[in-house]
Amino acid sequence: MIIIKKIVLFIWVAALFTACADRSSGQRDEVAKFVTISGQDLITPSGEKLFIRGTNLGNWLNPEGYMFGFGKTNSARFINEMFCQLVGPDETAEFWKAFKENYITRQDIEFIASTGANTIRLPFHYKLFTDEDYMGLTNNQDGFQRVDSVVTWCRDNGLYLILDMHDAPGGQTGDNIDDSYGYPWLLESEASQQLFCDIWQKIADYYKNEPVILGYELTNEPIAPYFANVEELNAQLEPLYRRATQAIRQVDQNHIVLIGGAQWNSNFRPFKDGSYDDKLMYTCHRYGGEATREAITGFIHFRDSVNLPMYMGEIGHNSDEWQAAFSQVMQENNIGYTFWPYKKLDGSCMRGIQRPANWDLIVKFAESPRTTYQEIREARPDQEMARQAMKDFIENSKCCNNVPQEGYIHSMGLNVQR
Repeated sequence: MIIIKKIVLFIWVAALFTACADRSSGQRDEVAKFVTISGQDLITPSGEKLFIRGTNLGNWLNPEGYMFGFGKTNSARFINEMFCQLVGPDETAEFWKAFKENYITRQDIEFIASTGANTIRLPFHYKLFTDEDYMGLTNNQDGFQRVDSVVTWCRDNGLYLILDMHDAPGGQTGDNIDDSYGYPWLLESEASQQLFCDIWQKIADYYKNEPVILGYELTNEPIAPYFANVEELNAQLEPLYRRATQAIRQVDQNHIVLIGGAQWNSNFRPFKDGSYDDKLMYTCHRYGGEATREAITGFIHFRDSVNLPMYMGEIGHNSDEWQAAFSQVMQENNIGYTFWPYKKLDGSCMRGIQRPANWDLIVKFAESPRTTYQEIREARPDQEMARQAMKDFIENSKCCNNVPQEGYIHSMGLNVQR
């Protein structure tokens, strides 16, 4: 009897040890699915260093005026209003639906992968995850549907994806790029901050087990430098990042959280404590200036002081020579990059959209005074012509009709397959 009890005990202990080992192994396997951080490096699930090279899908889920050729009409809200004045709300809604279906497709992601890129940054508007009016929908927004499609295409093509809330509730920047009302209300509004955290928690819960996603970039270019109280606003940034990160960690322990600097992602002085999470990395932006190491010395010093990865989320809009030189500088200093943008009207991107016939008349209307109904009536061109030009823009925006900008692509350290 004693022998039998000993045998049973042995079997039970062995089974318990095996179960614990299996759970431990399962946990390790779960961690191993995701990109992780080791000092200043990103590490792939296979244990190799990941140096980010890629592009931004700007304008697709966060329209910006200059990518349509507009100047004054420069935010998503302004563009939508202008189109409604031009062809009416119904035609405008149909335009946005077709725009979302055609501007970025599987073919675009396949092209990006073919160049040797390994990462895509996906800017999005917070309204895609609410029931607020946005891009042709008045409820049941399609944010998850749109991101799901990119996740699938990236998985099929071996690319990582960074989710970037480019337009946050209340506005984090106070300029056209965040589709705000001209001030970074997010930093002062409790209601906007709660919505900001709730949306990130919803996104993180939905994608917590998705290894294609490299990380969550909480905001883009917070706090423009124009405001007299900029230092007071800057002081609110890190507490907001900490709060949002904590909301994410309630549902998702797997993904990296990306922290952007103040004043166009260039000022990292407001950040005093990066110890509130063990999966943080920082993201900077740079346009113009000298294409030298000295131009990013501040980013490098901050990166070295916190011993965490630094990544250039946006760079570009310059000559091919400048971009090639800066790409080399970033490679030499271990700062990965995604160029801005992948696609826009004309050039200075990976794929240029050709201007459709009569688009100059749309631009003229967009730039005309439209502060009164009389001004709208007097500036409005023929509506049928405008509808056709908008349809032609959609057609020209399709990947098969874009023009690859080979010099631009080569300047990124990538290649065009023939």
